[in-house]
Parts: sequence; C-alpha cells; structure tokens
Amino acid sequence: MTPETLFSLRGKTALVTGGATGIGRMAAEALVQAGAHVLIASRKGDACEEAAARLNAIGAPGSAEGFAADISSEEGINALVSEVNKRTQSLDILMNNSGVSWGAPMGQFPYHAWDKVMSVNVAGIFDLTQKLLPLLIKSASDEDPARVVNVGSVMGEVPMGDGAYSYSASKAAVIHLSKIMAKELAPHRVTVNALAPGPFVSRMTAFATEDEDTREQVGQGVPLGRVGRAEDIAGCLLFLCGRGGSYVTGAVLPVSGGINVQTAGNIFAAAL
Repeated sequence: MTPETLFSLRGKTALVTGGATGIGRMAAEALVQAGAHVLIASRKGDACEEAAARLNAIGAPGSAEGFAADISSEEGINALVSEVNKRTQSLDILMNNSGVSWGAPMGQFPYHAWDKVMSVNVAGIFDLTQKLLPLLIKSASDEDPARVVNVGSVMGEVPMGDGAYSYSASKAAVIHLSKIMAKELAPHRVTVNALAPGPFVSRMTAFATEDEDTREQVGQGVPLGRVGRAEDIAGCLLFLCGRGGSYVTGAVLPVSGGINVQTAGNIFAAAL
C-alpha cells in the first residue's frame, strides 16, 4: 500500500461548511489537492465562489464549487441540503466547520449569546448531518466508509473560557455529539470524528492572529511554540478521510500544539 493509496481522494465528493476562510479554507484546499470535488458553502456566497475559483486555478487534481448557505436556522439547513442534492447524487465526506462565537466578560455575557452560538455550532451540525445521511450512506461501503469530520475546539476539551463561554460549551458539545454519532452511524458505515484545533489564523481569531507580532505572542502561549498552520489541518483531514483512516471513528484529534495536555506547573517544585 502506497501513500497515494492511503490518502488519495480522487473521485470523492465533499462538502465543507464555512469553507471560504480559515480552517474551512485550509480543509477545502487539502481535499482538492487530494483529488476530491469540494462543495464550499457559507453565508457569504461570493466569498465561496471566489475561494472555489482560486482553488480551481492551482492545478490540483480535484475541483471546487462555491455557493451560499446558512445553517443558523432549519430553513437554511433545508435549503443547503436541497442545493447539495442538486449538485451530487452521493456524498463521501462532510466537514462540519461552520461556527460562530461570542465574547464578553463574566457579569456581562448576554443571555441571547447562548441561543445564537448553540443553534449554529451544535444544532446546526446535528441537523445538517442527519439530513445528509441518505447521501452519505449511498456512498458508504464496508471497505470505504463515508466520513463526517466535525470541527470542535481545544476550548471544548480544557476549561478555557476566555470570555467565550457559550463557544467553549458548544465545542464540548460537538466533541461529545461526535462520539454519540460515531457509535450510532457505524452500522451504516459512516465514520464520525472530530478535530479540536488550537489557535489558527482565521476570521474568528483575527483579533489575535492577523498581526504577525500578536500571532507570535499567541504562539508563545502554546506548548509547541506557534499557532497552527494549514498543513496541520490538511494532514489530519487527509488521514481521517483517506483509506488510512477507514478504521477510525469516534476519535478527537487535538490539533492544538499541546494545549490539550497543558496543566498546572509542578506544585512541588518549591520543595525540591
């Protein structure tokens, strides 16, 4: 078995929500480079079309197309499912990447910030996945299951609020939900795994990563000393979606530079 066999996605069709920027864009490029046809969907259709055009221009073996979609409501999810059904008869890969956040200090965090974040980050992921199940099951087989990859966060693994309380709680829910779905969908030959990223350059983290100096400062707080790169997402995604990952389900890949195992200092150091 060769690396090409293990990680090639030629002939596969993938949907990446929130695929125009940030981690979604990194994922879409990795999938196109591996040979997949990638549907890129997010609220800003123009940005999705532009991202698809740029990916189609790099000369990769795969291709992309972009269109508008909004998973913040049941109507938006139904419209997205209808659009996907128009564009493909089966779906090999679903990457649930769309997400929103809200930041405010304790004592000032608004009630409505919970409904907005949980409806997109948790309910949206679940409802979209269950409504796309017929397409996923259609492409699945014992030898090559269909794949669902949910984007959680290291903030859903460790007790980090940083003013984003509903976001952190929603990502913990994504991680747990991924494990439940992995258990229930295995008989249908659909794997469900999650990524738990640390800091990456994206629109959501632009306040802390867009500027090079600030990005370096953020990286200094990561055990491995830097923020994430596109190849970090690409490597994880191609493993989970390629033949090499066909026997993995219910896993959470901590793409966080070690933040997931960061603990308190040596409390007995002063006595030694």
